[in-house]
Amino acid sequence: MLKKLLLNRNSILVMAVIAGLAVGNYATHLKAFTIYFLAIAMTFSTTGIDSKALWPPKKIIGPLLIGALLNYLVFGTIILVLAWLLIPDKLLFYGFVVIAAAPPGIAVIPFTYILKGDVNFAVLGTLGAFLASIPLAPLYVDLFSQTSGISPMQLFWLMVKLVLLPLLFSRLLLLKPIKPIVFKIRGKVVDWSFAFIIFTAVGMNRQVFFTDPKTLLLVTLVLAGSTFLLGAFFNLVYIKWLGKNSKLIPANLLTTIKSSGFSVVTAMTLFGEKAAVPSAVLAVIVLSYLIYLSIRVERNSSRYK
Repeated sequence: MLKKLLLNRNSILVMAVIAGLAVGNYATHLKAFTIYFLAIAMTFSTTGIDSKALWPPKKIIGPLLIGALLNYLVFGTIILVLAWLLIPDKLLFYGFVVIAAAPPGIAVIPFTYILKGDVNFAVLGTLGAFLASIPLAPLYVDLFSQTSGISPMQLFWLMVKLVLLPLLFSRLLLLKPIKPIVFKIRGKVVDWSFAFIIFTAVGMNRQVFFTDPKTLLLVTLVLAGSTFLLGAFFNLVYIKWLGKNSKLIPANLLTTIKSSGFSVVTAMTLFGEKAAVPSAVLAVIVLSYLIYLSIRVERNSSRYK
């Protein structure tokens, strides 16, 4: 039973949130290491992006652009508008800017497979959004947090270190001698790396969770609206225009899923602990959304058996 809990992605994340609330005073000791946890997680998680999927070039341009547009233009616009309308606190708003600027969650790829969507489209769309994050993230932060004193070049180099270098280094982990070992352990390495990041974010902001329910409610409303409501609306529009096909699932995930671990570390690095509150809540919202999609797909498939 204990082994299952320690190896299950969902329970690991839930335990990280609970631990952050219960013993979050220890989180300060981990803050300096979060950037390393993220680098490890990004390196192992991007091994899911197969280099073979990048050929031939003519066939990949469309999915690359679509992934970037969905993850940045659609999701970014919705979450920033909602945050601007509902969040009066400047630091918390900057936290939403970081979420809008973050690359997609790497869970897009495995959950596309689990939900029986077009995995190749998911891989290319995720890669497109990852590459787009390098120039777009500094642009987002510069446009929407101009009074923060953050240099766009500072964030650009952070993106190079946390997105481009792990993506390149992940190619080494796909070499034949070590690839089987990497594939065997990568899920747990990513899960536990993100768990330490989420524990740190929740722990360092536990006073918000305990003493400021209004702020927590507003943050949750923005994130639920830009995930659950946006996802439902996207499905309606997509099916009406393009019909129900295998690209619907990865397109939906690219529109609704951002990397909470990445946004936690980036928000804390650029703006401080309070700006990481939205990203800590995002981790729970994303987990809830993925579980919801899984249950819905299971019900639909059992209905037609």
